[in-house]
Amino acid sequence: MTPENRPIFRHAWVQLPYYAWLVFLWMLLWGQFTWLSLVTGILVTIFVNTVFRLPNIELSGRLSLVWSVVFAAQFLWAVMRGSLHIAAQVLDFRKQPSAGIVGVKLPQADDLLMTHVSVVCSLIPGSLVLEADRATHTLYFHVLGIKNEAEAEAFRQQVLQWERRVVRAVGSRAQNEWMKQHEEELTAPDAGKAV
Repeated sequence: MTPENRPIFRHAWVQLPYYAWLVFLWMLLWGQFTWLSLVTGILVTIFVNTVFRLPNIELSGRLSLVWSVVFAAQFLWAVMRGSLHIAAQVLDFRKQPSAGIVGVKLPQADDLLMTHVSVVCSLIPGSLVLEADRATHTLYFHVLGIKNEAEAEAFRQQVLQWERRVVRAVGSRAQNEWMKQHEEELTAPDAGKAV
């Protein structure tokens, strides 16, 4: 293999999970897992990625199986706890549920990590991403049940904790090292506060 061909193969290898995900979504869309839907999914994926070219998604190429299982368990627990918390707020007729807008500045400047964190936090009942400021790496959430600054700060710490969990599960080695070096800063009371 010549040196000029290596970047093409590397690019294809790095993008393989993305392409596989698109093919899987295509098969889910049609509700059938047949050879025909697999082949048409591959063709549609190639067509979409050729005609509607987007910037390449640089995946870390790393997956920690142990931390991914821990992440999945923590995520399922958070979804269940969030559902019960929202149900309790809705069923409590004595008071109107409160809500607030909370900005969280993510310490690591990575678009894919920012997307992972925003999706995870939006899937947990009680919060929804309203805006993602790419320039400052800040996510703005609409959060149910926020009554004061202390609760907003507790929510910020939860988002930063989810960022650390995502990095442990699928982050690059550089992101993991950075997180370990800055552990004290990340757990400080004013960490993640949007200016």
